[in-house]
Amino acid sequence: MSPFFSAVHRFFRPFPHKPLRILLLFIMAFCLGRLGGSVKHHFFPLSDSPASSMHLPPIHSAAEGNWGLGFPVQGQKPVGNAEAEYLKQFNAFFVGSTSEKILYLTFDAGYENGNTAAILDTLKKHKVPAAFFLVGNYMETAPELVKRMVNEGHTVGNHTYHHPDMSALSSQAEFEKELTSLEALYKELTGQDMKKYYRPPQGKYSQSNLKMASDLGYKTFFWSLAYVDWYEDKQPTKEEAFKKLLGRIHPGAVVLLHSTSKTNSQILDELLTSWENMGYTFRSLDEIS
Repeated sequence: MSPFFSAVHRFFRPFPHKPLRILLLFIMAFCLGRLGGSVKHHFFPLSDSPASSMHLPPIHSAAEGNWGLGFPVQGQKPVGNAEAEYLKQFNAFFVGSTSEKILYLTFDAGYENGNTAAILDTLKKHKVPAAFFLVGNYMETAPELVKRMVNEGHTVGNHTYHHPDMSALSSQAEFEKELTSLEALYKELTGQDMKKYYRPPQGKYSQSNLKMASDLGYKTFFWSLAYVDWYEDKQPTKEEAFKKLLGRIHPGAVVLLHSTSKTNSQILDELLTSWENMGYTFRSLDEIS
């Protein structure tokens, strides 16, 4: 018998009752475990660095649900919940080239409330090309503004006819109808074919959606900079808007603003001037590929 087991046998000899021996054995095991844990932490302490003290989830190449962004470093390209290379296989993009100080200005418009004309005036003043992602309601109720967008050299993109959650549409036929219905309305209104640029309503998407859009010849455009500007009765202040739009701007940014925002219509002239003073120029989405 080994010395260790001999010592254990001598320890339990004064305790003839089996239940009592089991209880004492359990207590000894617990104490030895605590002692072992203390020794381990003494000689192998946990690092204080975040990378080693917690397992941060990796950025997966594929993600579904709501498009989202993280801004780990001000003034640099944010981290999307899907990687640019993964999106590219579906002709989907959220940022342009980050090697030059170029911006791509886009607007989402679900309805008209009197702010778009001022926005168009400012874009014309600065000679900035923009993309307006429109829905059926907008085209039906503000046809003259749609024509003005086209006549002044802006791109009109497809934001679907009814603005549904496209990720909830499982069939190709349903998905296609939302896009082709708006295409037909645009052709009727302008006499031109609609450019095949698509932005998912509310940023909701799935991998199957991205493939459906690509199969229909569309490019999908998310964004790399936006802020909460869509609540008509809770508009951000100028200071709140500038904090986000100036602080988080970065080379290659695809900027999303809402044309329904009164704040945006009021600050756009100063905002474009500020970006220009920072050395940025503006290009069309046509240049992203």
